[in-house]
Amino acid sequence: MADRVTICECFARDGLQHEEQFVPTATKLELLAAFTAAGFRRIEATSYSHPRHVPAFADASELLAALPEADGVAYKATCPNPRAVQRALADLDAGRGAEELSFLVSATEGHTERNLRTTRAAQWGNVAKMARLAGGRFTLVGVVSVAFGCPFEGAVDPGSVVADIVRFAELGAGLITLGDTIGAATPRTVADLYRRVEQSGVTVPVVAHMHNTRGTAIANCVAALDAGCRHFDTAFGGVGGHPARISYGQGLTGNACTEDLVSLFEAMGVETGLDPERVADASRLCEHALGRELHSMVAKGRKEALHA
Repeated sequence: MADRVTICECFARDGLQHEEQFVPTATKLELLAAFTAAGFRRIEATSYSHPRHVPAFADASELLAALPEADGVAYKATCPNPRAVQRALADLDAGRGAEELSFLVSATEGHTERNLRTTRAAQWGNVAKMARLAGGRFTLVGVVSVAFGCPFEGAVDPGSVVADIVRFAELGAGLITLGDTIGAATPRTVADLYRRVEQSGVTVPVVAHMHNTRGTAIANCVAALDAGCRHFDTAFGGVGGHPARISYGQGLTGNACTEDLVSLFEAMGVETGLDPERVADASRLCEHALGRELHSMVAKGRKEALHA
């Protein structure tokens, strides 16, 4: 397999869901334009979550209507339930919308109850209904949360996770994401799970979505790369994690940091298709949008070099 990867930039959705203060739509659009200019071909733009539960995305339809046009760029929106898919279809019929929709299941009952307010069986029923509603008009992205560890149940059976991946493939998912929601993965557990996926016969690309709670996200991404993964989710500044109103999780649960992973991959000779200078520009815009220094070691080093 060629050493070329696709990185999906998740700042505008997974990154912002952690923020207490609403980020204005115009600011989000400026960021999304910067991500596109940097060369990202997959960008997580928003979520159709109910505004009462996740206020950060109350502007989902307005944002999608004003997205910067760019050939070869797929924007993704998260859909937690069938009503969300209906909203996505209405936006698409109105001439705007996302190319990809994410459907979520949790690998454990405990996380399903806390995060989705339902059972795993019921959520799989929802996902099947959502896939039917989508009617082949979007690329479906199946997401398995807490794939490497659960805040309520601890260790997760990798065989159960593989079964979820197989189920998503059978529903027609074009991509399937393994979410290390609480940063519990290690390079060894990552390699083991990707080996198991390969042995299952699933040919759908499996995306590595690593969180950095214990500082291991970058190491786990490299382990996934070595195991054959070529699709990764990251967020500028390493921001994000569980929604601001969800109380579980310890410490910083942010995503793998875009700037740092891009820098490492390029140093390893792994092509990302991204423009380093424009990645740096987007990094600065993200910090400005949130009004604080974020968590990228590469960005911190860049600032120190400028002031040396």
